Amino acid sequence: MLKRIHINQNVIKENAKSGDRKPVITCKTYKSNDYFTDLEILGSDGSVVARVVYRPGEKERLPCGAKVWIETESEVRGV
Repeated sequence: MLKRIHINQNVIKENAKSGDRKPVITCKTYKSNDYFTDLEILGSDGSVVARVVYRPGEKERLPCGAKVWIETESEVRGV
């Protein structure tokens, strides 16, 4: 089943204003929308191949200021 991972910028902005930590990551399929603050992407063998991370706090962010990013140790290629 095709899954699309969406980052909801509106919720990121709302969280920044209110101080909340509502989930900003949505995994969408034709059947459902599931919401997360962190999300692991699994390979066919069930191992974690990538992770989508949301860290809104001042000290949690990346040095560039990013609040949401993807981490992986897998090889990456542009398409």
